[in-house]
Amino acid sequence: MAMKRLFPFFTVSSPSQITSRFFSTYMEKVGIPEFLNGVGKGVETHIPKIEAEIGDFEKLLVTRTLRLKKLGIPCKHRKLILRYTHKYRLGLWRPRAETVRSKSA
Repeated sequence: MAMKRLFPFFTVSSPSQITSRFFSTYMEKVGIPEFLNGVGKGVETHIPKIEAEIGDFEKLLVTRTLRLKKLGIPCKHRKLILRYTHKYRLGLWRPRAETVRSKSA
């Protein structure tokens, strides 16, 4: 109902069409390595350290910056991890199943 009000030109016969169209390239099971690889930007170098100290992906989602700082993770990487964990909790971001290839010249 709300979808019709927001997008009157957008017609969908069933909600499964939306789900299969937009969420087919995302991972079902997400762990710490998959999550940090999905973030990218050098954060994946901290996978062994975070897995050893935090251990569980659910604990990573509620970890605060001070704990990451005590693990020796640089500020830029802490900010990225915290930003993407917040987006993940809100349902705005999920790591992709396949790796995205960079454009090479």
